[in-house]
Amino acid sequence: MTGKDDIATIEEALPLEALPLDAWHRAKGARMVGFAGYHMPIQYDGIMAEHTWTREHAGLFDVSHMGQLTFSGEGVDDALETLLPSDIKGLKPFRQRYSMLLNEEGGILDDLMVSRPGVPGEEGGAFDDAVIYMVVNGATKYDDIGWMIEHLPDAVTMNHMADQALLALQGPEAGEAMAMLVPGTADLIFMQCGPFEWNGVPLWISRSGYTGEDGFEISLPADAAAAFADALCALPQVRPVGLGARDSLRLEAGLPLYGHDIDSRVSTIGADLGFAIQKRRREEGGFIGHARVMQELADGPGAKRVGLAIEGRLPAREGATIYAGDVLVGDVTSGGFAPSVGAPIAMGWVSLPHAALGTALEIEVRGKRIAAVVASMPFVPHRYRRKA
Repeated sequence: MTGKDDIATIEEALPLEALPLDAWHRAKGARMVGFAGYHMPIQYDGIMAEHTWTREHAGLFDVSHMGQLTFSGEGVDDALETLLPSDIKGLKPFRQRYSMLLNEEGGILDDLMVSRPGVPGEEGGAFDDAVIYMVVNGATKYDDIGWMIEHLPDAVTMNHMADQALLALQGPEAGEAMAMLVPGTADLIFMQCGPFEWNGVPLWISRSGYTGEDGFEISLPADAAAAFADALCALPQVRPVGLGARDSLRLEAGLPLYGHDIDSRVSTIGADLGFAIQKRRREEGGFIGHARVMQELADGPGAKRVGLAIEGRLPAREGATIYAGDVLVGDVTSGGFAPSVGAPIAMGWVSLPHAALGTALEIEVRGKRIAAVVASMPFVPHRYRRKA
């Protein structure tokens, strides 16, 4: 949910806004670029070094550009089950799920995280009245908000938490580092969340992430973000990491980037995201886009998102075409050199007959064909903390 490794070329048409940690990033020597309408750090000490540090220790990412929303009111679960294909009614307090917004044709408008903070009125700072908390992609958040306003009943209140910052701490030493500042987080496991406190500052923390490593996402008041980031980076395990390494980390983890690997033209089944639609929702339906989901479950999608292992050292970038012999069968949607793999990798969409693991393909890069093979994802094993 962040950027491409060629993100430095992105230029926003509208004036860029500053995130709560803008001055903090610049003081750390960050190279800033425009992304999703904001000035954001692409790197501090180099993408390769930051990537490796996160895989070995703990990297701190600023993801405050993402949209944080809360929902409350009568019938909120039923209302959200109209918009989301996931089981919201079965989502227990202090748990979260990956889900999506779908359009009427079953295309993906956005992918997101949804959680249940607990019973309304429980102490949780900005989450006091929240029945459901949602984090959406920064580049699509205003479109998402508009879509949901259009489709939610008047009885449901949606609050855009514009005064909250969002940080992500990722890596094998993230748990140790976080526990030094917020001891209670040691009890969290993957996809659990809850209210915490640090020096009197209310925090909402989930144990999840976008790198394939153990980690946390921390929602906190924007005016406290710099102090908390300083406290984390004072620990020996933690260094700040920019969007460049975040993208290479998520690609190695086999995780799709909205607007590149998935968008409004593709469906959950072809994108290999069917796990986000639980059995009850498949059977009962009742959500926007259900017909296409069921049709592709029955008949299969026309194309599928796949991983690609590339021969040699030349990386294949987004937009490169994929061939089986002389037949065009798809295109690359994300690609680059994978530091943890030691070779170039890619993600792309190919027609279903050519999507089986081990299928030999060719990718056209700079006017020449390079050999590739459909590979299993993730490219680097996930290391989430699934047990207490």
